[in-house]
Amino acid sequence: MSDLDIRPITADDHDVWLPLWTAYLSFYKTTLPETVSQTTWQRFLDGNEPTHAALAWQDGKAVGMVHFIYHRSNWSISNACYLQDLLVAPDQRGTGVGRRLIEYVYATAKRDGADKVHWLTHETNATAIQLYERIAERPGFIQFRKPL
Repeated sequence: MSDLDIRPITADDHDVWLPLWTAYLSFYKTTLPETVSQTTWQRFLDGNEPTHAALAWQDGKAVGMVHFIYHRSNWSISNACYLQDLLVAPDQRGTGVGRRLIEYVYATAKRDGADKVHWLTHETNATAIQLYERIAERPGFIQFRKPL
C-alpha cells in the first residue's frame, strides 16, 4: 500500500469522483437529484465551504474517496469534523485504503484545529464496522432523525 496517494480533490477530478460517488449512493440503496450531486461537488471546490473531499490514488486510478465537514459544537471551542462519506472500490477493500482515508481525515482535521472526528455507518455494514472498531471509539449513542 506504500504507493497509495491521498490528496484533496481538484476541479479536474470530477470525472473520477462521480463514479465513486454514484457507487457510494448505490451501496446505501439511494439516489439523489443531479442538482444535489452538482452542488456537493461545487462545495468541495469552494474554499469558503466547510465541506471537503479527498481521493485515494493507486497506479493513476482513483480507488477511494472520503468527504468530511467541519462544524461547531456546543461542547468545545474547537470545531468537530464529521466524516460523512467513505467509499473504497470493491477490488481494493481489505487492503488498507479505508484506514488510510480515515487517517488522512484525522491528520487533516487535527491540522485544521478540530478536536474530534466522528461518523455514522449503517448497522448492517459489518465489514466497515470491523475496521471502525479498531481505529475509533463506539460511544453508544443512537441516532434519531426527522426529515423536513
